[in-house]
Amino acid sequence: MEMKFCQSCGMPLTPEVLGTNADGSKSEEYCIYCYKDGAFTDDFTMEQMVEFCSQFVDEFNKNTGKSLTREEYKVELRKYFPTLKRWKSSDAELPHANSPIKQKLIEEVNALGVKDMPTIDNLFLC
Repeated sequence: MEMKFCQSCGMPLTPEVLGTNADGSKSEEYCIYCYKDGAFTDDFTMEQMVEFCSQFVDEFNKNTGKSLTREEYKVELRKYFPTLKRWKSSDAELPHANSPIKQKLIEEVNALGVKDMPTIDNLFLC
């Protein structure tokens, strides 16, 4: 049987830790800590999720036989999380992608008229 992992935090998914969909059914993709009643429990960015999950480095080390520091674990999480469904979405698909504040900022940057700067149509967190 193939082990499944939460597509938000990477935690191994077992029947007792499955999150719930809006209709009350069990989610096959997310754990109870990340997903409840069809919505994410926290509005984290990926970097915030890295920071949050890094506190569990000792448990990770115990389960894997590794001896990573918290900083080393964060590096590994930053590599791993982009492979998970929650973090694969492009910025254009995220809920805040078309927020009025973001659109106003794009307009104001374009209005600066910086020589040789192309017109921008999106902003990305680096």
